[in-house]
Amino acid sequence: MCLIAIATRIHPLYPLIIAANRDEFYHRPTAPLAFWQDHPDILAGRDLEQNGTWLGITKTGRFAAITNFREPALADLHAPSRGLLVSNFLVSNQDPEDYLQAIKNSGKKYNGFNLVVGDIHELWWYSNKKNEIVKIEPGIHVISNHLMDTPWPKTVKTMSGMQNICHRSAPVDPEDIFQVLTDKNRPPDDTLPDTGVGLEWERILSSVFVFSDIYGTRSSAVILAEPSGQMTFIERTYKSQEDSPSIEETREFNIKITE
Repeated sequence: MCLIAIATRIHPLYPLIIAANRDEFYHRPTAPLAFWQDHPDILAGRDLEQNGTWLGITKTGRFAAITNFREPALADLHAPSRGLLVSNFLVSNQDPEDYLQAIKNSGKKYNGFNLVVGDIHELWWYSNKKNEIVKIEPGIHVISNHLMDTPWPKTVKTMSGMQNICHRSAPVDPEDIFQVLTDKNRPPDDTLPDTGVGLEWERILSSVFVFSDIYGTRSSAVILAEPSGQMTFIERTYKSQEDSPSIEETREFNIKITE
């Protein structure tokens, strides 16, 4: 996962809204959004290479998501999969803060990450690059491949789009969120961060929706949680076509949280 927007306790009709893009190499095997056969309470896509996930919820209302922290010079090819940090939380009953405290004690063995865990009522964030557990305050927060709310062009643009949606009192149309998530415009070079991947890849990775010949946004997700406990989870997957990615499939699940 390379982009997560979190709107918590700001929209009058939805205590939690999640918008996210998963960027990955096109060749990496992936299962689409579904309830897992080995853990029927989990609703998530799945990385078939390591069996973890990047974003998921459970029937009891647990939520977790992760993004990678971009620093290629420090990448350890033998580090454990960060996607397991998401799935391990979803299968557990551990308190979110306690779970992150345990991860904090062992976080150095993973490549850099941002991990968000919690439920409809409260969310917590931890990055092994800051090594601080933070309760996410009400408002809109965006995480890409740096720390939470780092003002990269793509996070600023996503923040603006989510603010426009959340400041309306009407029910949210998921298509409005998907429109934010599929923005392919690339910002000027002088606004790009320098994360060590070279200018050409900084350009490729700079748009909200990423596309290239080998790597790009594989799926977008929207989660709408209502005070009643009703939760809508929509995932839209894309075909890998450079410059003109097209929709492959849209999956929608509506569940009632049973705490």
